[in-house]
Amino acid sequence: MPGQKESKEDAMVITPKKHKADTDGTLADCESPAKKQKTTDIKVDSPTSAGITEKKEVTTPVHGKQTVIAPVLASAEPDAKLLKLAVNTNGKETAAFRNYVNSSRQQSVERLYKAQHSLQTVEHVNAMHAKYNQLKLCRMGLWECLEYLDTFVDDSDPDTENSQMQHALQTAEAIRAQYPSEEHDWFALIGLIHDLGKLIAPKGGEPQWTTVGDTFPVGCAPSAKNVFSQFFDANPDTKNPAYNTELGVYRANCGLKNVQMSYGHDEYLYQVATRNGTTLPTAALYIIRYHSFYPWHKEGAYKHLMDKEDEVNLRWVQAFQKFDLYSKAHIKADPKVLRPYYQGLIEKYFPANKGVLNW
Repeated sequence: MPGQKESKEDAMVITPKKHKADTDGTLADCESPAKKQKTTDIKVDSPTSAGITEKKEVTTPVHGKQTVIAPVLASAEPDAKLLKLAVNTNGKETAAFRNYVNSSRQQSVERLYKAQHSLQTVEHVNAMHAKYNQLKLCRMGLWECLEYLDTFVDDSDPDTENSQMQHALQTAEAIRAQYPSEEHDWFALIGLIHDLGKLIAPKGGEPQWTTVGDTFPVGCAPSAKNVFSQFFDANPDTKNPAYNTELGVYRANCGLKNVQMSYGHDEYLYQVATRNGTTLPTAALYIIRYHSFYPWHKEGAYKHLMDKEDEVNLRWVQAFQKFDLYSKAHIKADPKVLRPYYQGLIEKYFPANKGVLNW
């Protein structure tokens, strides 16, 4: 459960011969549910009706005064009407985003994915969990981390060269404009912090191929719905009979919490958040852990691995994806103006040491 610390024995890795967990990774034993080792317990929220809405006028520093449709009833799933009003593309057609064919950054993006698809193996992922799950990289506040990453530019992103600070604030403010209630204040906070796991690149010295880019499961055959899927041919796991079938080491519908993902900023921040005792709700943790899992939440791949909990939280990830992708504006947000509000949310959902975390 969020708020509980996992010991070294609580974490797991893939051991292909027995399909069983060992130490320092995240894969549970999918072959025998009765024998599963412990993982971070994720509670499933029960969805309730969100059919009643009301119009509210809200003002945010980035997007100005807007009339939005806000939910009146609590819900474990985003209101369908909100999803239609969630984004501001600044006149850019949505089809123009995630252009992996001829964007202005095509060469650098393609080079990154060639390395990522070739080198993200089960062995590599296990090694990264062993290296970072002990949270010995540094101790830093969440806002300080945001400032530290301000000069970092994501080589996998074909849509923007904005700094991480601007992307984080634009995403958070776009969410706050559409979800202004205190009930959903965690959603705006996720917009702010979702990419902070990229700290492992400048602070940990990791290459971008294991920091950014779309994520995918390891330990099973890669889906053709992954971008640049042709580059998986160079990945040695695709030649390993234990890993190169549709299920690989997994059991059908074993649940994403029992699936080990390629290692990057999503997984790293999830581990940092849960091991530092966050009180964020389940939906927030799903967004942190799977927002880069585009072949799943955008393309519909890997559904054979989903369980009911994944189905409930998929819509939250999909709702977030629209903000993350389409709120990349040319309008600059003012960190000094916005910091007091978001620092309050940081301290609310990371109460220990006022949001200063072990990384």
